Amino acid sequence: MRMLQTATWRLGSALALAALISGCASNKTQRVEAPSQAQPSKPAASSASTTPASSGGRYAMNGDAYPVEPPDVSTVPDAEPRIEAPSRAGNRSTYEVWGETYHVMPDSRGYAKQGTASWYGEKFHGYATSNGEIYDMYKMSAAHRSLPLPTFARVTSLDSGQSVIVRVNDRGPFHSDREIDLSYAAAARLGILDNGTGRVKVEAVDPERWLAGDRAPSSAPVAASRAPATSPPGEQPRRVPAPDAAPAQSASAPAAYADTPGEGAIYLQIAALGSAEGAQQLQKRLENELPMGVRVMSDANVYRVQVGPVGPAQETRAREELRQAGFPQVFIVR
Repeated sequence: MRMLQTATWRLGSALALAALISGCASNKTQRVEAPSQAQPSKPAASSASTTPASSGGRYAMNGDAYPVEPPDVSTVPDAEPRIEAPSRAGNRSTYEVWGETYHVMPDSRGYAKQGTASWYGEKFHGYATSNGEIYDMYKMSAAHRSLPLPTFARVTSLDSGQSVIVRVNDRGPFHSDREIDLSYAAAARLGILDNGTGRVKVEAVDPERWLAGDRAPSSAPVAASRAPATSPPGEQPRRVPAPDAAPAQSASAPAAYADTPGEGAIYLQIAALGSAEGAQQLQKRLENELPMGVRVMSDANVYRVQVGPVGPAQETRAREELRQAGFPQVFIVR
């Protein structure tokens, strides 16, 4: 009898212990789920799926989204260029994403490039950008792979002619066929929200020149009759004069640049623009500032501003003068 009572007591204790463990497990599951259930109420994330993936971070997530109730962003003002120190974060000379290595430019002045723009919205809204700021999709900002952070840039739609000024404070897009990622507001202003992408021209803005009142170059469309003609194959490229350039200017250049550079002469390309008028304005400005020739070469609606010809002995001096004029990065054209 005593053995039966002992066995019964042990069985009851075991059942009670099992029930207790089951209850604890149930309570633990509920506590883990609670934060996930509350997450949609946070303005920084659109859904539970916005939690960054452990490998690749937010760039490994699929899909993006419009705001649930899209506000009117047509009157959101452009970013206002101002002189800022480089961000402490996001400016490493090289970095790696998805196994690809990218290089950050030391200076943005003179940067101009055409390409495809995309945009990013709800999926990234409220997340930290590469320079440590918080991404706000309703402000005029952008992401770029190589421009230093922050950089102010003029972005012009090559389809509509609309232009905005954004502040680059993030890295991306990490797709080889894209040039820049725009905020929701910037994309809306340029009219590329519905298509998702658009053809644009990106030009870095020099805050010092901006604050001094120099807002060039212009993004206005130019009539075809005003566009400089492309030189036929094999023919020596011809210089495109500025609208009111004085022929006597070239005669006043120092002898080092006025003389024929001889064999091995090169041109230094400082910009490639999508506007003939903008290229001619830049040409005119440089002719007034530099003691060397400036030409504009056109090819498929791209207008390349080049300085020269420069001989081997003159290249170092020419590069220094271009750097002082605000163009530290140039490309050699032979």
